[in-house]
Amino acid sequence: MKEKALNLFKLIKEKWQGTSKKQKSWMIGSFLFVIILTIVISMLMSVKHYTPLYSNLSADEAGQIKETLDSKKVPYQLSNGGTTISVPKEEVDRLKVELASQGIPKSGEIDYSFFGKNASFGMTDKEFDVLERAAMQTELAHLITQTKGVKSAKVMINLPDSNVWVGQDADASKASASIVLNLDPGYQLSDNQVQGLYHLVSKSVPNLPEDNIVITDQYFNYYDKKTFDGSSGDGSTLAQYDQQRQIKQDIERGIQQKVSQMLGMMMGNDKVVVNVSTALDFTKQKSTEELVEPVDKQTMDGLQVSSEKITETYSGNGAGGQVGTGNQDVTTYQGNTNSNGNYKKVEERVNNEFNRIHRTIVNSPYTIKDLGIQVMVEPPKPNQPSSLSAQSVNDIKQILNTIIKTSLTDSQGAELDPATISQKSVVSVGKFNGKTNTTQIPKQSNLWFYITGGILLAIIILLIILLLRKRNKDQEDEINDQSITNPRVANLEEAIESDSPEKNKYRQLEQMANQNPTEFVKLLRSWLSED
Repeated sequence: MKEKALNLFKLIKEKWQGTSKKQKSWMIGSFLFVIILTIVISMLMSVKHYTPLYSNLSADEAGQIKETLDSKKVPYQLSNGGTTISVPKEEVDRLKVELASQGIPKSGEIDYSFFGKNASFGMTDKEFDVLERAAMQTELAHLITQTKGVKSAKVMINLPDSNVWVGQDADASKASASIVLNLDPGYQLSDNQVQGLYHLVSKSVPNLPEDNIVITDQYFNYYDKKTFDGSSGDGSTLAQYDQQRQIKQDIERGIQQKVSQMLGMMMGNDKVVVNVSTALDFTKQKSTEELVEPVDKQTMDGLQVSSEKITETYSGNGAGGQVGTGNQDVTTYQGNTNSNGNYKKVEERVNNEFNRIHRTIVNSPYTIKDLGIQVMVEPPKPNQPSSLSAQSVNDIKQILNTIIKTSLTDSQGAELDPATISQKSVVSVGKFNGKTNTTQIPKQSNLWFYITGGILLAIIILLIILLLRKRNKDQEDEINDQSITNPRVANLEEAIESDSPEKNKYRQLEQMANQNPTEFVKLLRSWLSED
């Protein structure tokens, strides 16, 4: 084995000495490149992608999870002021199950399960009342959290002391509750949600009227039940203002986002700035209409309900009376004593029924009275406003006019004329000088990682193939050179029979094989390894 290693080392040394300086530099460079590439790939493969395990944690909960991860020797990262804990992506599912089985994170709050685990006969009435109220607050906070838009809630309940005296004040025996909601950013509770929260809290706590409940959010916005019932008094003016302001902002933000998204696809997100201003009418009107319409509007006829036709006829001789003899007679009327007469009277009575329409119209609590859209566009070449064609500006103007046309109507309910609509939109073209340079951290993408690794692997394989081809070519050239400088005898038997140096070598080998077979075998092996 040692001889094989020495022979191999000798062969490599001879090959190395036989190569040129250019070939040596290529081989050394390729070897170093492969080593560096291997190190880079190993570093990239060892990079761990972290995914949030829990978010919006309190300091106590974050400490519990951190201590557990340290005991398990799991790497983690803290972010968002310690409220978010991230772990390697492949460990998220396993850790969630393990921590949940251990009851981590523990909020420290007391719920109704506490009584089942820690019930004892030594608990006093005062201790029981305190624990019961804490459990009631915790469960009620969990119920409120199920409401859409509510991230968390804090509930404080004040329960009155029981009194057995007859002269107890009725108001003193009622409970009260204070609730602070932590809402999602930009979320506004609807009327039904506010009313539902009042009913939920009132029915969850014994002897708690809705008037004794106070609900606010994290910004101390007061949600008055009377305001959302529509029977607000003088104290709800600020709440109405906040509600109307929120509606106005929602409408403007919605139109602005749609316009920005549309124009951003056309010009680029950093090339367009959109501003929307609206004027809303929050007047709520209720009107009643009593209408009567014909059944057939073309003939203006109604629906015939009943008809009656009366015909009277008379024929015969009439007897004339004396002139002016009666109390009701006209004195100057000349009577006819000898005359024959015919009388006919036809009367037709038809009763028609028309459509009677009763309408109660309640207008929406807000309508868009006026709308204006202002757009600033940066041309493709910021210093050359003419680089943005007039056709593009006209297209943007038409888009804005279409949005305004579908959103507005005049006081009579008809569509506005094009000249009026065109005055409500403005398109300005110029360079943006107030841009802020924001550095964005590129997100790690597994796709790019695999693409980069594939390219590097293809380069390595290509270099290896080129080196092998070059090595084979060099060996062929070396063999050809040796065959030219040291021509072999075509027929070994003829060389042995003739009187030549080959015959002397053959005799020496034969003598060596007879006298020292071991050395002869070693020599033969070395020749075979060289070939």
